[in-house]
Amino acid sequence: MHDEVRVVAGDCTTTFDGRNEREHRGDVVTVVKPDNTVLVHDADGYQPVAWLTRADSVQFVDGVLDAREGDQHLRVEVHDEHGAARHPVSRAGVPVGDCPTCEGRLVLARGAVLCRDCDDEYSIPRDGAVLDESCPVCALPLLRVERGAEFEVCIDRDCDSIDDRVADRFDREWDCPNCEGDLRILRRGGLIAGCERYPDCDTGFGVPTGVVDGTCDCGLPVFETPSGRRCLDTGCEKT
Repeated sequence: MHDEVRVVAGDCTTTFDGRNEREHRGDVVTVVKPDNTVLVHDADGYQPVAWLTRADSVQFVDGVLDAREGDQHLRVEVHDEHGAARHPVSRAGVPVGDCPTCEGRLVLARGAVLCRDCDDEYSIPRDGAVLDESCPVCALPLLRVERGAEFEVCIDRDCDSIDDRVADRFDREWDCPNCEGDLRILRRGGLIAGCERYPDCDTGFGVPTGVVDGTCDCGLPVFETPSGRRCLDTGCEKT
């Protein structure tokens, strides 16, 4: 969905009060983003001459923009306005397909696949790779992730759950090292292999990114991860 950005250009005096106090006078462009971030740019370089990130309040009254965040205060007084406008903006990202809901464009941006034209948004694991292939059920892009094995799943967890796929493959596959129970694949904040006898046995291990590649001397699986080989138990020294 599109939000709105406000742009004001003109001969301005910019005053910032905060950890450092400073004042500038010149022809600048002031940008107010949808999250109330205010950026004041002059002709030099890429860095703004003044800015305030996610201000608590932004007001523009009688040619004066006033933004406040805690004890920080940014004031832009427009002496001679060259132009002002409001423009639609959205998050930008890498195109990854078409939205099956509204036929808009799907983009990968900051850990999520989102539609530029509707509210559809799907969170993506940091280690996940969005593929060019589409889900045969819902037509959304597929996602490749490694959780003990390599899986290709739909980006919509309601359509194809990575938790269910990992559980189908590894539930009860490993023995609890502290009792005679089986390790179950569960979602507890993250994906874990936890003892079926909880709470009598509270053994549990986070399932890491990577694929199973052998068995540790302790009996648990060894994972080949992006940072090297490791036991399912991060505290194990037998790998």
